[in-house]
Amino acid sequence: MDLDYNGGNTTNTNKRVFHRLGGGKSVNDTSNQHNHQHQQNQKVCYHWRAGKCNRFPCPFLHRELPAPPPHASVNGGGGGGGGAKRGFAGNDSSSFSGRRGGNSNYSNSWGRFGNKGDVRGVKRVSVEKVCNFWVQGNCSFGDKCRYLHSWSLGDGFSLVTQLEGHQKVISGIALPSGSDKLYTGSKDETVRVWDCQSGQCTGVVNLGGEVGCMISEGPWIFVGLPNVVKAWNTQTNADLSLNGPIGQVYALVVGNDLLFAGTQDGSILVWKFNAATYNFEPAVSLKDHKMAVVSLVVGANRLYSGSMDHSIKVWSLETLQCIQTLTDHTSVVMSLLCWEQFLLSCSLDQTIKVWAATESGNLEVTFTHNEEHGLLTLCGMHDPEGKPVLLCSSNDNSVHLYDLPSFSEKGKMFAKQEIRAIQTGPGGLFFTGDGTGQVRVWNSVAVPTTTT
Repeated sequence: MDLDYNGGNTTNTNKRVFHRLGGGKSVNDTSNQHNHQHQQNQKVCYHWRAGKCNRFPCPFLHRELPAPPPHASVNGGGGGGGGAKRGFAGNDSSSFSGRRGGNSNYSNSWGRFGNKGDVRGVKRVSVEKVCNFWVQGNCSFGDKCRYLHSWSLGDGFSLVTQLEGHQKVISGIALPSGSDKLYTGSKDETVRVWDCQSGQCTGVVNLGGEVGCMISEGPWIFVGLPNVVKAWNTQTNADLSLNGPIGQVYALVVGNDLLFAGTQDGSILVWKFNAATYNFEPAVSLKDHKMAVVSLVVGANRLYSGSMDHSIKVWSLETLQCIQTLTDHTSVVMSLLCWEQFLLSCSLDQTIKVWAATESGNLEVTFTHNEEHGLLTLCGMHDPEGKPVLLCSSNDNSVHLYDLPSFSEKGKMFAKQEIRAIQTGPGGLFFTGDGTGQVRVWNSVAVPTTTT
């Protein structure tokens, strides 16, 4: 690896610290406690909104004011409990099995999808759009502006810090287990390494090709590039090149001790790890899609692949044979996610589809959620109460947060350009990467309750 430990051309702008993942209270947590003590001010800190408050303690709120309660009960809908109360992580038994697999032995205790329900925490404004003048720091309307003066809408999550340095769209975010480093990949042909204690870039890996995707599995990091997959072990420093792909590698996933790579020519290449040689050996190439494979997920002993040919194919992990082709989407299937016994898919056709198995074992659409824009990326996590939350980015530069299974919207996040990468971490942290190359670190926080 060509590793520049000076951090390339990174400017020293990350003054706010996000602490070691999963350990101790963050500055943000302490600040939230202080804000509760000073809620009589009921005024949001202007500098916090601009992302540059350096007062600690600050006498003003470091969160948006909650909306007035709706006429109906704010606790309606949404279904029952269930799900682990830890953040969504690859090796826990959460109800999501996404990029790193998971426990798929669940029964349906959630009832029907799409129930009208919980609308807690969503701040109503006249236009759900970030003010361009506020972004530039010169909006003259202040609190009377009809546009948002915030990068988020709704309670239950807060911005921790912003990581600057990449020059193009973020295409992958990874947190290898046992490491205190965050890795981000970009179409600027680099992977950047960030220290989770200081929030500073500690190294830049120059790859000589656009990063199409990046995942972590245990201590391994896998990076999809044109015509090759790079594999790094963060504990042993092993550096491997897996040849065979034709064109850009758009999607990677690990399941059943196999590594799968979705490629530009429509193939899915498979490698098996050989512990004796400490290498990944080519196993087979799955050829059934007619166009590029851009999304992969493993769950319920199945591999699911989404393609530019508008189809989803279901593969047996035991036989590596295609056992079903799903053709309900009418555009590119951009992202896939397994939740309990359901498969969720999103597409540029502006829909999220929820698939469930029939008595025959075949998948059929059980619910369709429609949006106004093309959809890009799905990610699952749990809120501080252990309830499942779906994050979905769209090409209007926003990320929607939905309660499952009701699909009630609980908030939105915004960016200057579309968000292509979302990754969850331990301790309620999650990460988003947008088209400008900016990575944002967010924290899922409990919504404060009032007592009478």
